Amino acid sequence: TPSAVQKIKELLKDKPEHVGVKVGVRTRGCNGLSYTLEYTKSKGDSDEEVVQDGVRVFIEKKAQLTLLGTEMDYIEDKLSSEFVFNNPNIKGTCGCGESFNI
Repeated sequence: TPSAVQKIKELLKDKPEHVGVKVGVRTRGCNGLSYTLEYTKSKGDSDEEVVQDGVRVFIEKKAQLTLLGTEMDYIEDKLSSEFVFNNPNIKGTCGCGESFNI
């Protein structure tokens, strides 16, 4: 989303050695999978690259099918600010919202 693009641009502004962010999934939490998001200095050999308004997002190979069709957003309110993934593939989530299953 435009909000996520703007936030990633802000985060990368002071990190010239990083070319973008990498999104993945890890096995953890009470429901199976959890998202990961980290800075990256290069595109991995098997990463899928998505460019949106000049921002480069790399998707790890093992997360590509899990994240197919997912929208990444950035939301701020009075109590928190966070990246949110709107994933149409999710079949269930845990009560705390930290993990999901497909």
